[in-house]
Amino acid sequence: MARLPRALAPLRHSAYRLLAVSMALSLLSAGLWAIAVVWQVVALGGGPAALSLVSGLSAGGMLASTLLGGALADRLPQRHILLAVSLVQAGSVGVVAALSLTGVVTLGELAAVALVGGIATGLYYPAYSAQVPALVPEGDLLAVNGLEGMVRPMLQNAAGPAAAGLLVAALSPGAALAATAVVSLLAAACLAALPATPARRAPLEEGAPRPGLLTDVREGFGYMARTPWLLATLLFAAFMLLAFMGPLEVLVPFAVRESGGGPTQHGYVLAAFGLGGAVGSLVVASRRLPRRYLTVMNLLWALGCVPIVVFGFGASLVVMVVAGAVMGAMFEAGMVIWGTLLQRRVPPALLGRVSSLDFFVSLSFMPLSMALAGTVSQVLGLTATFLVAGLAPPVLGLVAILAARLPADELAHPLDVPAREQEPEPVEEPAVLVEPVLDCV
Repeated sequence: MARLPRALAPLRHSAYRLLAVSMALSLLSAGLWAIAVVWQVVALGGGPAALSLVSGLSAGGMLASTLLGGALADRLPQRHILLAVSLVQAGSVGVVAALSLTGVVTLGELAAVALVGGIATGLYYPAYSAQVPALVPEGDLLAVNGLEGMVRPMLQNAAGPAAAGLLVAALSPGAALAATAVVSLLAAACLAALPATPARRAPLEEGAPRPGLLTDVREGFGYMARTPWLLATLLFAAFMLLAFMGPLEVLVPFAVRESGGGPTQHGYVLAAFGLGGAVGSLVVASRRLPRRYLTVMNLLWALGCVPIVVFGFGASLVVMVVAGAVMGAMFEAGMVIWGTLLQRRVPPALLGRVSSLDFFVSLSFMPLSMALAGTVSQVLGLTATFLVAGLAPPVLGLVAILAARLPADELAHPLDVPAREQEPEPVEEPAVLVEPVLDCV
């Protein structure tokens, strides 16, 4: 393959190309679902409380399954987990799409599929995070995170929501749900052609009993508890998302509607979030990691919440779109640093479990945030709710930085040096590969 630009260098690895395409399709599917489910709830006559129920079940499913997903990702071929998840998502969303298109879908069925999707996502994230370093060398990890940081918001927060908004406006929520299922099926087709990689954990001593899943989970918790930078960042993320995520997911659509918008305009706001995220990822990936990587990362997330306050003041749709772009840029810039940090400072044998703890701890309050958003906004009003969502995270971020002494830690463990360029261990091709339904490369 011809020499690729730095940001695309990971694509020279054929196995990673397959994984990257499947990831892109999964992100597109998630973006389609995000809009389709909102306006399916609205079509059923639901309001903020009903949407809180559906969103909360999805987040709760992720929270319930992610620790198991981390333990499995460190002991099973990650490709098997990723393939199973994509097939489950395609099948479950396909069922609710058919029910919607025939006019018989109910809120309960939609909530059940949201729960299944959340459980599947909780299994997907640790497996994917553990799979990447097995396919690309350490020297390409920053480029991988930058590339994925560009692709993720463009598909999940831009192309997917925009396409779903157009499908809902032109046809129906059921059409957007059907598109979600088809895209998930295409992601599964790519994963079916991906070779399996062995688990990256230390081999057991001869005659030693294999530890159970609970023992594996406890080992991950132990590593987190004795690693201050990891614990402080995850606790900050948990409380930040408690304040921020519910208003973003549940209340923004209604703020858009109060400003005279609808599904298409809601899609524009999320698309701006995604495009801003792509720019933020590109900027960070184009440079070496900052010397103060922990401080910069946490401040990006903390200050990235502030623009959400404009949604509480009846701002114009143009202002809302700009706010979405700024939030997306700062969040995804921080995520590029975070992904590289985990892959370079966490032992490979623990990466699946630490990735699951990233999901579990940082999202631990997300179901509560979703569930409370509608009720709190009815009691305090949209303005006060959005003010809390935007102004509480900077305070929490500063507390985390100072309490865990992150400035001293990042200087003691510098990452602003060239990473090792060694290739990962060769991936053995299986004797027989399932022929992909789609030419994914």
